[in-house]
Amino acid sequence: MNSAHPSTPDLSGARWRTSTYSGGNNECVEVAPGLPHLVPVRDSKRPAGPVVVFGHDAWRGFVGGLV
Repeated sequence: MNSAHPSTPDLSGARWRTSTYSGGNNECVEVAPGLPHLVPVRDSKRPAGPVVVFGHDAWRGFVGGLV
């Protein structure tokens, strides 16, 4: 967690990836899997922009609803 704002996760070590369905056109969302208890998501066109953070259960529910 970021010490300046305890509820803001430190994503400096996040390894972002895009969907294999994006086709490499940089118009997709990116996700940083592998972080404990959360799944951060961002717009690939704005990597320095805002990040939405889901809990694992909420992310599974979201992705499951897309299939």
